Amino acid sequence: MLLSLKWLREFVPFEGTPQELGDKLTMLGLELEEIIHPFAAIKDMVVGHVLDCVRHPEAEKLSVCTVDVGGDEPLTIVCGAPNVAKGQKVPVATVGTVMPDGMEIKKAKLRGQPSHGMICSERELGLSEEHEGILVLPEDFVAGANLVEALDLDDVVLDISITPNRADGLSVLGLAREVALAFDLPLTMPSFELRESGADCTGEVAVEIADADQCPVFHGRILEGFSVGKSPAWLRYRLHAIGLRPISNIVDITNYVMMELGQPMHAYDLDLLEGGRIVVDFADEGETFVTLDGQERSMKGSDLMIKDAVRSVGIAGVMGGLNTEMNDTSTRVFLEAAVFRPGSVRKTARRLGLSSDASYRFERGVDQVNCLFAMNRAAAMMAEISGASVRPGICKAEPRPWKAPVLRFRPERARDLLGVDVGDAFCRKTLEKLGCTVESAAEGSAEWKVVPPSHRLDYEREADLIEEVARVYGMDSIAPVLPKVSRPLAARDDARNEYLFWAKIKRWGSGLGLNEVINYSFVGQKDLDHLGLPAEGRIPIMNPLTAEQDVLRTALAPGLLQNLRHNIAQGNTGLRLFELAHIFEADSTSDTTAKESGRLNILFYGDRFDGEWPQVQADADYQDIKGCVEHLLAHLHVGRGTFVLEKGHSWLSPCVGVFAGGARVGVMGRVKPDIADAYHARKDVWMADLDTDALCEMHAANAIAFAALPVYPPSRRDMTVIAPATLPVQAVLDHVEGMKLPLLESVVLIDVFVPPASGDAGAAEGESVRNLTFRLTFRHAAKTLKDKEVDKEREKVADSLQKALPVRI
Repeated sequence: MLLSLKWLREFVPFEGTPQELGDKLTMLGLELEEIIHPFAAIKDMVVGHVLDCVRHPEAEKLSVCTVDVGGDEPLTIVCGAPNVAKGQKVPVATVGTVMPDGMEIKKAKLRGQPSHGMICSERELGLSEEHEGILVLPEDFVAGANLVEALDLDDVVLDISITPNRADGLSVLGLAREVALAFDLPLTMPSFELRESGADCTGEVAVEIADADQCPVFHGRILEGFSVGKSPAWLRYRLHAIGLRPISNIVDITNYVMMELGQPMHAYDLDLLEGGRIVVDFADEGETFVTLDGQERSMKGSDLMIKDAVRSVGIAGVMGGLNTEMNDTSTRVFLEAAVFRPGSVRKTARRLGLSSDASYRFERGVDQVNCLFAMNRAAAMMAEISGASVRPGICKAEPRPWKAPVLRFRPERARDLLGVDVGDAFCRKTLEKLGCTVESAAEGSAEWKVVPPSHRLDYEREADLIEEVARVYGMDSIAPVLPKVSRPLAARDDARNEYLFWAKIKRWGSGLGLNEVINYSFVGQKDLDHLGLPAEGRIPIMNPLTAEQDVLRTALAPGLLQNLRHNIAQGNTGLRLFELAHIFEADSTSDTTAKESGRLNILFYGDRFDGEWPQVQADADYQDIKGCVEHLLAHLHVGRGTFVLEKGHSWLSPCVGVFAGGARVGVMGRVKPDIADAYHARKDVWMADLDTDALCEMHAANAIAFAALPVYPPSRRDMTVIAPATLPVQAVLDHVEGMKLPLLESVVLIDVFVPPASGDAGAAEGESVRNLTFRLTFRHAAKTLKDKEVDKEREKVADSLQKALPVRI
């Protein structure tokens, strides 16, 4: 936003330097990028008085002028402009002056006549493209005066960076509010007198709005009896100073008021509008429309258009149409001031590659309440400058009047968040100076009701108001000291604290030799589609950083598989990774409309060990991922896990469900080969996906118990079970543990042997078997067991297994 210091002073009586102003705005969050002197190139120009002007004796198109520039003697200057004449006040570049195009003025002889300077046109001064003749200045200008000062040009302009949420800062008025706030100055709104004449025009142009969400308000005024022409010099030069090109008086005024008050407007030639109607509605799919720049645009059904009774006449909030453009013969204007939905304007402008000053403001939101004031301001200026008569009445449709939100504000909450003792009086004064209405039940009330002003669309919740208090207090005044946090001693052992629980898992993972990865919460829709994850529940990003990060992740697997691809590309042949993070699903019952769930994913790929001696070269397999999950369950003391083969998983095959304490806590298995291949994997990829929320609840439910260490030695017996290959090992373990033998301390699988393909004599024909060797540990708490006691217990186990399961011992 380019801010003219002279223009700003019409709103607030600021008398400081530009740098002081820029520094203060920067500390308020409106960063000063640069201080510009737009007319620095003509700072050495002076006002000259043409005392005499005669034709050049050797050149018919040249004139020899005697010009008073306030010096001891007048200068002789040869001029080729056709409009130069005796008695004029003109801009003069004296000898030694450097022109805006870099040319230095020197003494010269033109066709034998000496010339000691140059009388300039507007183009030579860099003020416009006018070059038909020299610039003739007002008669009351004083010869020898500095030209910039004489023209009262806006010679200092500040380039202020406005953040996307601060739409109110995109106008002189918006920045004047900030200056008034910062320096405790009064704010003066521009004054004007709107004189209306003629018949009431309220119903002359009917305004219809198809969707109130897209256009909550549309105002229009009719002006007649004017002539389109060049704007006065002060208006043209002010627009030039802030980087806008003057076009004509009517268009220049709409641009002027837009920069002054932040309300974009558009002027239609009323005689070119057909049917006496304005309709705000979506475009017809595929329709073509020619904008003011002469380009033909192909529109989509999602583009919001301004139409008359017959055709489209403008792209809402972006640019008007060539078919209703103001021209030299226009005598009647329909002046539009409206508000459009920011998302709709932004989407259309970006798709068309058509960014304008108007769309830039509509994309961020404009002040609906100020809309009418801005239109009347522009109408009054048009009447004053162009001689137009303003018809009484307004053509208007407002299906959704502005309704200010009511926000709560708790001073104590502000102090807690900021860590600074900001008093209630300061909070109230700050909010009121920002334009808010503050209501509280009683003096010293713990909670206030705050109604924000219509120009601050970024006030949506309590935290926004607290941030404003901090901004006005001064971010640099808040000491960089961590606030004191008081927590009861019991909170240290809060087993359900997610942070503490996750820290425990991270220590476990690093201790086990796994490498932690941290990925963005954003992934691509195509990444989730590739894993076959459901489309329901996804939360798309409205303004993604890239097309590959356009949705919040509903699983951690896409990020880990991207890590896999990157590491394979870097030549890593063995990976042991884990990621602990949140996934996101749409939830209309949540305050944020999103449900966050904690997940732990583990990935094994390639070499089981590092390649150095003495490790055996082998690839990670199912036993590695299963052993890792079992180790975690044991580490968290949630009970020995059980594992059940499952079918139908979208990206794992085979897939095994993981159960602990009777509840399903996740899955593990091999990534499907076709999915793994897309990530350049040439070996099996093993992954586990575990629910940390469920694990945390189980871990928190554990009760610490103390028991004496065993005194007497254990006795161990190995038992080999010949079982069908289809019989899960878990079935054997569950049965043995279910016998609840008082002397049996533990049972573990220690070996698996699969006989040759010829089969086992005791197996049914065509049935494959495997030999499962288990180690049973027996112990008595009060004595040393004898061999016959241990063997008796072993036989109980053997007999029970053979009766309950299709096995042999």
